[in-house]
Amino acid sequence: QLQLVESGGGLVQPGGSLRLSCAASGFTLGYRAIGWFRQAPGKEREGVACSNRAGSTYYEHSVKGRVTISRDNAKNTVYLQMNTLKPEDTAVYYCAAAKSNSCERDTWAYDYWGQGTQVTVSS
Repeated sequence: QLQLVESGGGLVQPGGSLRLSCAASGFTLGYRAIGWFRQAPGKEREGVACSNRAGSTYYEHSVKGRVTISRDNAKNTVYLQMNTLKPEDTAVYYCAAAKSNSCERDTWAYDYWGQGTQVTVSS
């Protein structure tokens, strides 16, 4: 059974940091592009970052410089390090495995999704 499980969300003050994890089972993350998305209440799901198997990374402009996506293929896990968090970063964060090795912004390009982890940035 193919599964993605996110963890690491929580409540953090503005300016703080969190590291989200996305652990895969049933398939090898290293063969696919892996994306992180987020969805705030009342808003559409948007891409945050993506990493393909060659190690190329892509970031949404509002998080560039504050967020880093990385892989540990030995642990079959992808991480999202988020620093200098802002209240507007508050959302449910999802990881997703792309249908191919291509990082795409559109959710249709991803066929396996985790259940999401809540990130709340508030003082």
